[in-house]
Amino acid sequence: MKIWQTKEQLTDLLCSLVNHQSVTGSNAEIAVAEYLQHLLSQKKYFQDNPNHLKLHPLDDGRRLLTALVKGNNTSETVILLSHFDVVGVEDYGSLQNLAFHPRELTREMKHLKEDLPEAVQNDFSSGDWLFGRGSMDMKAGLSLHFSMLEKAIDGEFDGNILLLSVPDEEVNSQGMLTALPVLNQLKDEENLTYNACLNGEPMFSKYPGDPAYYVYTGSIGKVLPGFYCYGKESHVGEPFAGLNPNLMTSFLSQQLELNESFIEKIEDEVTPPPVSLMQRDLKENYSVQTPHAAISMYNVLYLKQTFKELNEKLLTGAQTAAREIEDYVHQKAYKFASIADDFSMPAWNVNVMMYEDLYAEALKRYGEEEIIRIQNLLVSQRDKGDRDFSTLLVQELAAMCKDLAPMIILFYSPPFYPAVSSYNDPYIKDVMNHVKEYTNKNYHMDLTVSEFFTGLSDLSYLGPVSSRSKLNQLTTNMPLQNNGFVFPEDIMEQLTMPILNIGPLGKDPHQWTERLELTYSFEYLPSILTEAIHHLFEKNRN
Repeated sequence: MKIWQTKEQLTDLLCSLVNHQSVTGSNAEIAVAEYLQHLLSQKKYFQDNPNHLKLHPLDDGRRLLTALVKGNNTSETVILLSHFDVVGVEDYGSLQNLAFHPRELTREMKHLKEDLPEAVQNDFSSGDWLFGRGSMDMKAGLSLHFSMLEKAIDGEFDGNILLLSVPDEEVNSQGMLTALPVLNQLKDEENLTYNACLNGEPMFSKYPGDPAYYVYTGSIGKVLPGFYCYGKESHVGEPFAGLNPNLMTSFLSQQLELNESFIEKIEDEVTPPPVSLMQRDLKENYSVQTPHAAISMYNVLYLKQTFKELNEKLLTGAQTAAREIEDYVHQKAYKFASIADDFSMPAWNVNVMMYEDLYAEALKRYGEEEIIRIQNLLVSQRDKGDRDFSTLLVQELAAMCKDLAPMIILFYSPPFYPAVSSYNDPYIKDVMNHVKEYTNKNYHMDLTVSEFFTGLSDLSYLGPVSSRSKLNQLTTNMPLQNNGFVFPEDIMEQLTMPILNIGPLGKDPHQWTERLELTYSFEYLPSILTEAIHHLFEKNRN
């Protein structure tokens, strides 16, 4: 019996999923994976084929879910991709206790209607909306995939459907990185050919009030460059005897924050400029000694730029900052010298280099055996997250070459999302044209095919890369690579497949007004998705 097909049934399923407070890294993130398995295990198909429904462990104890429905003795397979983790709810304020109770929160929002942002008020009068953390991003997409899996069990598709739902998409994408070898193993064990991966992330508006309905053929890329600023300590009574790394990061921020040279435009897609995600000194305790080092990291999004181009822009920003730091300090020292007798400014310059250059210098001085010993020791004692541990690995090498200070070291930290696109793939282009025609004919709605999903997604690890770059151009400057972390370039190349994203309509992801529009999402979209999957199988045989 089908129980996830109607608007009401899908809304009930969504509410039950949202009730699980699966914030990334929480125990509820583990519990919701078990709940998904429990729901599907009630289906007779999985009772008859228990090996087709599995929870797979991550290294940290979390788990991802695969559910395979095979049909018609074919290897052709469409992957339905989703994630079940959500961001935190601190932004809900006094409504925090309702954030995971969609119906109750929606009723409360209606009572507060006059106090809500104008866009939210307008939505109340123009659609059927449901509020709640994860309602849009992305438990609605997961609910729809359950609906498609149920249709597959009923024999509606001429191929295999593999549902893949992962944790940790909102932070490090460890769920998807763990899923890659799982997909490779399933491919061999079950004799599967992956036709395409269909993601269910919600459509993102391009501007406030954007009326368009989007589907996507790719996903935007992201790098997280870090700048380790190694200064020179001094007593606060002798500020010119050293260089404060907090001053160094402030000049870096002026060069990189919102820097327009990083903006990339491909047709109607425009990337936002870089923004700082972390900026702090590394001094652990208070004293009247200035910090010895500081760190800053920036969110940099890209579409088709190469890593070489990104590196050059980042290095240019750091080099310009270095020269401005030198000029600024020397100007201030000159003014101080005009007041203080017998003052002379120590001579120094700010060195700028890539992580691989710092590593090569340490290697030349101490030898490979000592470098590996130190890094292995740090890995064995690791108690920090990816960003902080990457910084620690740079810090250790910088300390070994401290005579080069003051210096700015450019490196990269996870997460890294390659920009991917199937926009020019004739197979995906045909499917999207068919979906557009079907939607227009049946629902009198125009879908807009956009090349890149701009909200970041796990499609980045399966789709064809849109840049001419080689991944090792980035991973050689990623300290974490092979130090407790491996970016799986080889498996990604083996699994590369056509990709597309057709998801529900929602608004305000990661905000307290996150909401899902139910009429399009749960009345129209199930049929649209069904048609897309049919065509993914039919077109592949033509």
